[in-house]
Amino acid sequence: MTELDVTELQRRLVAFAAARDWGQYHTPKNLAAALSVEASELLEIFQWLTPEQSARIMDEPGAAHRVTDEVADVLAYLLQFCAELGIDPLRALAAKIERNEERFPVPDLAPGSPETPDRHSSE
Repeated sequence: MTELDVTELQRRLVAFAAARDWGQYHTPKNLAAALSVEASELLEIFQWLTPEQSARIMDEPGAAHRVTDEVADVLAYLLQFCAELGIDPLRALAAKIERNEERFPVPDLAPGSPETPDRHSSE
């Protein structure tokens, strides 16, 4: 594999699980649970850091390695989940971005200006 490709990575993950007879455990429910666990392990790395510390986490090699590994675990389970359910993750993301662009248009006023309504207000 010379270039990273989502479909190829999904194929490799499915083949890896199949070769070990793990496919029987890769139900949507189990994969969703595993995804949640791995996302929690990623969050755990940042749990007690200040915003400033979290922004610099990749500057420390040991912490950077842990973050990278957890990101890989999260992505692996997400790709396996999508493969199991027949979801094209890139198409799903593109569609979601389009819906969000329609749902949350760019305001006409500059952010932070006094005339900009508070998006959290009840008005």
